[in-house]
Amino acid sequence: MELRVDIDYNQILRLIRQLPKKDIKKLTNTLQTEIATDKSTRSLPKLILQAPTWTDSDLNDYNEARIHINKSRIA
Repeated sequence: MELRVDIDYNQILRLIRQLPKKDIKKLTNTLQTEIATDKSTRSLPKLILQAPTWTDSDLNDYNEARIHINKSRIA
């Protein structure tokens, strides 16, 4: 469920100025946390795209090693 209201910047400022100082500080902390969280989620896809990947031969070597390890545990 999403609420859509057409409020401009100045109206938001007027509403914020009506809040007690304690609530303004709480709002500031919440907004800063939201902004920091948003930045970190944007950088995650960038980090994933820059991550090293395995070649087919790397994957094949890994699978052979896993098979060897699994067989040696049984013996």
